[in-house]
Amino acid sequence: MTTGNELNGWEPSFRLDGRRALVTGAGRGIGNAIAQAYAASGAAVTLCARTATEIEETAEQLCQAGYAADTLVADVSDVEALAQALDRRSSYDILVNNAGTNRPKPLPDITTADYDTVMDLNVRAVYFATQVVTNRMRQEGKNGVVINLSSQMGHVGAPNRTLYCTSKWALEGLTKALAVELAPYGIRTNAICPTFVDTPMTKPMFEDREFLSRVLAKIPLGRLAEVGDIVGVAVFLASDAAAMMNGSSVLVDGGWTAE
Repeated sequence: MTTGNELNGWEPSFRLDGRRALVTGAGRGIGNAIAQAYAASGAAVTLCARTATEIEETAEQLCQAGYAADTLVADVSDVEALAQALDRRSSYDILVNNAGTNRPKPLPDITTADYDTVMDLNVRAVYFATQVVTNRMRQEGKNGVVINLSSQMGHVGAPNRTLYCTSKWALEGLTKALAVELAPYGIRTNAICPTFVDTPMTKPMFEDREFLSRVLAKIPLGRLAEVGDIVGVAVFLASDAAAMMNGSSVLVDGGWTAE
């Protein structure tokens, strides 16, 4: 029987103290916010992006606030260069594969260049970044967490999204396969699947009021997701509170896929 604030040890911990986290695509938007939240939760965070200025500014702000943060300027689609850069660093406990892209076009307009760009970043880069980081986890006997930023489009289809859906459905399959293969080593793998999120990258799309209306009509909650809606899930999945979460896809879509 509990009294007062006692919960017999069942209080979940969302803290990440003593852990090192690598967040790709951390220059802005979702990745930047996740990196900040991880630092505030106690992790030592590496912000990874191609553009130095954005991640260096955030890392400096975090350090000034008393948190632990550094940067890695790298193009994750250059898998060899990324592997070499990571080999020179200490291993990580948490990997967030957030870097990604989209080229929404009708099927007849998709070029091989479009295909290569989207698949290289959304699938190939994720695969090999995960390989490098989890190899180190296994070598050092560390329990770890991999979080893939997928999409609701990894569960449904939509016009002008054949290429993006292809990449995200692939990422969903990769997440499940990683969960099975890496679990014996104490490494959990899960995916976060947002609906359309209001970020600087997506803002130009929503200037098309007709497109915005079509999107909102598909979301029962009646609004776009905000970055904060994704951050809480990312902290949860990285923490001990999600210790039995493995191979799951957390849909943060306002109900889009419920219908």
